[in-house]
Formats: sequence, C-alpha cells, structure tokens
Amino acid sequence: MEFLPTNIEQYTENHTQAESNLLNDLNRDTNLNVLQPRMLSGHVQGRILSMFSKMIRPNCILEIGTYTGYAALCMAEGLTKTGELHTIDNNEELEKRITKYFDASDYSGQLHFHIGDALDIIPALNIKPDLTFIDADKENYLNYYKLIIDQLDSGSFIIADNVLWSGKVTDEEIRMNDEETKALHTFNEFIHQDERVENVLFPVRDGLMVIRKK
Repeated sequence: MEFLPTNIEQYTENHTQAESNLLNDLNRDTNLNVLQPRMLSGHVQGRILSMFSKMIRPNCILEIGTYTGYAALCMAEGLTKTGELHTIDNNEELEKRITKYFDASDYSGQLHFHIGDALDIIPALNIKPDLTFIDADKENYLNYYKLIIDQLDSGSFIIADNVLWSGKVTDEEIRMNDEETKALHTFNEFIHQDERVENVLFPVRDGLMVIRKK
C-alpha cells in the first residue's frame, strides 16, 4: 500500500506536523488491539485530511466508514464553531472505542456516530455536507457518490480513500477477477468522466480521489 521508497516515506513523516497526543494514543491503540490496523488513516494522511478540512472550513462533514475514528478526529479540526460531523459505520464492536476517543476530544459535542447501513442512514440524516469522506466497503463507493452528489452545493468536496488499492486498479487482469478492484476502477472512471465535478487523484498512501462539485 505504500508507494514511496522507505527513506522518502520517513522524510515525509519527519517533516509533517506531529499528530496530537490523543491521535497518537488512538493510533497506537488501534495498531495493538484492532483487526486490520492498516485501515487507519495514520499520521501523514490524517494531517492531509486535517489540512483539507481547515482549508474548506466545513459547517457539516459526512464520513462514510468510521473504523476507529482517527480520520473523523482529524477532519473535525477544520469544523466551524457550530459545525457538526456525522460518521457512519456498521461495526458495533468498535462503538465503545470510538466513543471514548470522541468524548476525549475538543470536538466531542460536534461529533455524531451512527451505526448501520450508510445507504439507509444518509437519507434520514437530512444534511448537506460541505466535506464528505468515503472510506467504507469498496463495492458501494459509486452508490454512496450517486446518493449524495445531487444534494451537494457547488463548491462542496468529496474525498474517497483507497482508490489506488495497492496499485491493483492498474492491472486489467486483477480488475476482471476481483470485485473490489473492479468497483474502485469503475468509481474512478465514473468520477473522471462526470461533468458535474472537478477531480484530482492524489497518489498519497493508498490513493485519495479529491472531488469538487462545480
């Protein structure tokens, strides 16, 4: 999943603002105690999400795929004082861990964790996010996008994670035989051809597709 040489990766880490003590604790906790810790956004990607959020200054953030809450806490750093972040995940087992770190953050009153199927929950939220982060089941990326895109105001942003999928999206044979890879490639192609948006694919970590609605 890491595309840069180790020395460049380390140099990047060394010259990126450090994560907060709370994020460091969550990072360590996730890596020690939770399955598939590579799903965590981590230090550099977390600082990128924080920077994007601070640039956008969203009043409403929607996150699809919470995992342990690291990315949510990073994006919350850019919220307006009255802003809210809604994050959705279907893994009930992580609720106590997520709630613990959310409650310990400076944004505890602004963070809302929802458990269930995002395709069902999103319409019921009746929100219009300025920033959406998609990092859930890959087969539904395009469904999530189609569900929200027409509801967004011009100038709103969507960021989709894992769009390079360890480079597998570039391999036609893998795309033909692996449903997740096929779904991500289909998503990338759809976004790139969608005239409603502008897009840039950042080769950061496992790939971030940054989308701006025109």
